[in-house]
Amino acid sequence: MILVAGGSGFVGSAVVRRLVGEGREVAVMTAHPRRSAGRIASLGALVVVGDVMDESSLPKAVSGAETVIQALTFPTFPVEKPSKRFTFEEFDHRGTARLVGASVRAGVRRFVYCSGSGAAPDAPHVWFRAKWAGEEAIRASGIEHAIIRPSWVYGPEDRALNVFVAFPRWLPFVPVIGDGSQRLQPVFIDDVAEAFAQAASPGGPAGTFEIGGPDVLSMDQVLRTMMEVRRRPKPLVHFPAWMPKVAGAALQYLPKPPLSPAAVAFLTGDALADTGSLLEAFRLHLTPLREGLQTYLAPAG
Repeated sequence: MILVAGGSGFVGSAVVRRLVGEGREVAVMTAHPRRSAGRIASLGALVVVGDVMDESSLPKAVSGAETVIQALTFPTFPVEKPSKRFTFEEFDHRGTARLVGASVRAGVRRFVYCSGSGAAPDAPHVWFRAKWAGEEAIRASGIEHAIIRPSWVYGPEDRALNVFVAFPRWLPFVPVIGDGSQRLQPVFIDDVAEAFAQAASPGGPAGTFEIGGPDVLSMDQVLRTMMEVRRRPKPLVHFPAWMPKVAGAALQYLPKPPLSPAAVAFLTGDALADTGSLLEAFRLHLTPLREGLQTYLAPAG
């Protein structure tokens, strides 16, 4: 059995669909079974109760699993809510350490972690330092593992590119934070799911791998490609980053904060990947951005 922590989220649910489609037995660990049960059942997976913030819940959650996949994000991602312990440090570092510890004690054979390209001990941003610390907990445990570091993941359920998809419906332009030169290597969610499925297999690739698409583009180029696929071109209008950061300084205190200054920095940073070792170890065809977008954004006819 494969246990997916975070299997109802964007990346996690795509991984679950791929695994279930291959006929594999999959369970999804959730801290909120009543809220998530319907979605998990629709994916064809079993519901397992467990919470990386509650170490005592994890031994039972991982019991019987041969492989554990950690694809969790905190509920208010990417806006941290320290008062509720919804932070990168709590989930990506400490939460991963708790989950891998429980997995080792339960005799789990493989652990697969969704990290992020840019993870490093001296990274300038907390999200990359926290992911690195989670990686280190896995490496120190001695468990057989694969650490996958996606760049900028897009797909029908993403919460990044789809924000921009909505703008042309009700604005005469598409707003862009910054000068649009942010460098991205967009990776299609189906490619990410396939990589995780291969990594979760007995004897699958082991080690640390970055995954990004074959195109290296600026944010402006990504958005223009998206509008070309949708056949709804609109001008791009750039706004300085300080404007949403000022708004985020107030919005971050809402019960469900949509923005914070740190989240603006998270969303406007470069997202690149070195895919050399990935393509050597995995059987993958990385999908060009336009080709991926056409699968779900191209108008009918």
